[in-house]
Amino acid sequence: MITKKDFEIMRKELDDFDSQREILIRKSREAVKLSKKVIYSVHRNEIKQSDGFMKQIKSAVAELDKAAKKTPAFYYSGPFKIAIQEFVEAACYLEFVKNRNIPSAKELKVDTEYYLLGLCDLTGELVRKAINSAINNDYDKALFIKKFVNDIYNELMLFEFRNELRKKFDSIKYDLKKLDELALGIKLKK
Repeated sequence: MITKKDFEIMRKELDDFDSQREILIRKSREAVKLSKKVIYSVHRNEIKQSDGFMKQIKSAVAELDKAAKKTPAFYYSGPFKIAIQEFVEAACYLEFVKNRNIPSAKELKVDTEYYLLGLCDLTGELVRKAINSAINNDYDKALFIKKFVNDIYNELMLFEFRNELRKKFDSIKYDLKKLDELALGIKLKK
C-alpha cells in the first residue's frame, strides 16, 4: 500500500526536477542571447568582441551540458535543443568569417542532430553576409559564400531528414535562390 511518505518522496522528486528545469531554461536563454551577440558582432565586423562572447557562450553551453547530464531528459527538451543549435550557428558563423571554414560537430562537442539544425540556420546569416559584401563591392566574397552554401546544401541533400530538420533543410533552398539572384546581379554588373 502506498503511504504518505511515498507521496512526499514523489513530490520532492518532482519539485527537484522543476527546480533543475528552471535552471536549464535560464541557462538556455543566456546561451541564446550570447549566440545572438556573437552573430550581431560578426555582422558589424567586431571580431574581438565576438571572440569574447564566444568564450562566454562556451562556458554557458558547458553548464547546460552538465545540467543535462544530471537529468538526461533535458537533452531532448526544447530549451536545451534551441540553445545548442543557436550555439552551433554562432560558432560556425564566427569561424567562417575568420577562416572561411566551419567547425565540425565533434569539434563543438554537440549532438549531430543539433549540429545540423544549427548548420541549416547558418545559411541565413551567410546570405546576409553575402548581400552586405556585394553592397560593399566585395563580389568575390559574396560569390565564395554562394559556393559555400551550395556545397553545404549538396552535402545535406544526401540525408533523409524528417520533421524539424526537414523544414530547416528546405529553407536552405530559399537561401540559395537569393544567392543565385545575387550572383546573377554581380555577373550582369561586371
